[in-house]
Order: sequence, then C-alpha cells, then structure tokens
Amino acid sequence: MNRKIRVLIAKPGLDGHDRGALVISQALRDHGMEVIYTGLRQSPDQIAQAAIQEDVDIVGLSSLSGAHRSLFPKIVDTLKKYNAADIPVFGGGVIPPEDIPYLEEKGIKKIFTPGSSTDEVAKYIRRLVDPDKSESVKPPEKIAHIGIAVHHIEQALPFYTDTLGLSLKDVEEVQSEGVKVAFLPIGETQIELLEPLNEDSPIYKFIEKKGEGIHHIAFEVSDIKDRLKNYREDGVPLLNEEPKKGAHNADVAFLHPKASHGVLYELCQHGGEKS
Repeated sequence: MNRKIRVLIAKPGLDGHDRGALVISQALRDHGMEVIYTGLRQSPDQIAQAAIQEDVDIVGLSSLSGAHRSLFPKIVDTLKKYNAADIPVFGGGVIPPEDIPYLEEKGIKKIFTPGSSTDEVAKYIRRLVDPDKSESVKPPEKIAHIGIAVHHIEQALPFYTDTLGLSLKDVEEVQSEGVKVAFLPIGETQIELLEPLNEDSPIYKFIEKKGEGIHHIAFEVSDIKDRLKNYREDGVPLLNEEPKKGAHNADVAFLHPKASHGVLYELCQHGGEKS
C-alpha cells in the first residue's frame, strides 16, 4: 500500500473523557497514518457518516463509559445500513474481558485492552488494511503438545497409561537438548514426558529449580521462520531467533517466558520447512 492509511477515531455516546482517544490518534500519526478525530459525544450515525465521507480504511472506537456493548454494535450496524460494511471497526478503552467475545460476535474486529501498546494497535491496523500482511495475524493451528518435566519417564508413565488410559506411542532421545521424550497422543495433541539425560539439560535445570511439572506448551505453525520474523519485528522476546531441530525432526523455537506472563511457549513445524 503506497498511500497513507486513513483512520477515524471516534468517541460514541455521552463519554466525556477523550485523553485515550487523543493519545492513540497522535500515536497513529507518529506511525505515518492519517487520523481523523471526530471529537466527543458522537452518535453512531454521525460516526458512520464521517467514516464514509472521509473515505477511511478503518474506524477506531474509544469508550470509558461502559456503554460499549450497546454503542459499538450500533456503529457496525449503521455502517451496514449505509452500504459501508467493508470498513472494519476496532475498539478500546475500559472494556471488561468478558465483553470481548460478545463485541467480536457483533462485528467488532478487535478489542484492545488497557495493557495494549500503541505500537500493537498500529501494527494490527497495517496488517488488517494491507492484505499482503494479513497472513501473519493468524493464530497457531493447534496445540501440538504439552511438555511435562519428570525425573524418570519409567516412574511417571504408569499414571498416564494405567490411570488415564493413554497409549505410549514412542520414546526418543534428543541429544542436542539432553532429553529423553515419551509421546502419548490425546485427541489432536499429545503429552510429552521430558526426562533429562544429563545435568546440562534444560529439563534438569528446570526440575532442580521448580520441581516436576508442566514445562512448556507447544503450538503447531505452518511457517515457523515467517512467524519468528514477525515476532522479532513486533519486539516479542525470543529464546531462539531461528528454528532448531527437535523431536521427530520438527523445526522448533521457544518464546521467552516474559513475553507471556511466565509461560514457556514453543513453536513447532512438522514435515520440514515450508517451501
């Protein structure tokens, strides 16, 4: 996209506080976008007409009054009434997490909570408006496995096979990680029991520090290199800048736990690199 992205920022209803809307407006301008701010106390009809008249690419709504469940969907409906349903709408402000699914069901593309950065908002807008970048916002395909650190696979295995009734599919040693892995499928995912092979193993150090238990959750992705590139560009802290080989010859990489509030996430791509 060669031209500047045009964004309408609006404050619907009787909400009289616009500091957040002004901050996001300035931040998006700093990111090179053209921003039209409608001002306070705008009706859904006024916002929809302004979006059409200004020929914007996207509408951003800000609400601190608690009326978002009513007003946000009305704006989506009003855009449809004026044959402008192709203009996407996102929102932000003081919005409880439990209201997000309802608003998305009503047509709001994205809700940014108070913890979201203005950089995240700008990147989202670019990817939504630019079709060439929309692929990068797709979520992982599924949970590939849950990794559980154990002292000894043989001692831990009876709970999973006898008590839970899971079947042991395979056991493999990954020398590069100093770990023995037992694979137990469950539905579309699997449990992986991780036994350290030596004291240099990350699993050995994990158990020494935290004891046995869940070590990481792995997501299946279709293009691990492209996803890592996007995460680097977004400033997401990584433990692995590039993929490495893991169990079953999969390409794997770990995100830093501080990116996800203390949870260690792994990305997995099975079947080799995407051509």
